Amino acid sequence: MLKLRLTRLGRKKSPFYRIAAMEALGKRDGKAVAYLGTYNPLVAENQVKVKEEEVLRFLSNGAQPTETVKSILVKEGIWAKFEASKKK
Repeated sequence: MLKLRLTRLGRKKSPFYRIAAMEALGKRDGKAVAYLGTYNPLVAENQVKVKEEEVLRFLSNGAQPTETVKSILVKEGIWAKFEASKKK
């Protein structure tokens, strides 16, 4: 099963994350199927960049987001688009 989750990059006490599609049983920073965006929690402006079409494609094929990734998708408005596409 694929999961949409965060992989950590950056220095100590200076985190930077990638949003990645990975196997559910893989390691946190293991091999990813695809990288779908970035998340920088330390910068207030433009801290999230997401490839919207690819995220929607993975979600429609059954990938499950983690709680953190789902909250990011809700804030970006991508989750609402996914819910609307499910109802069609």
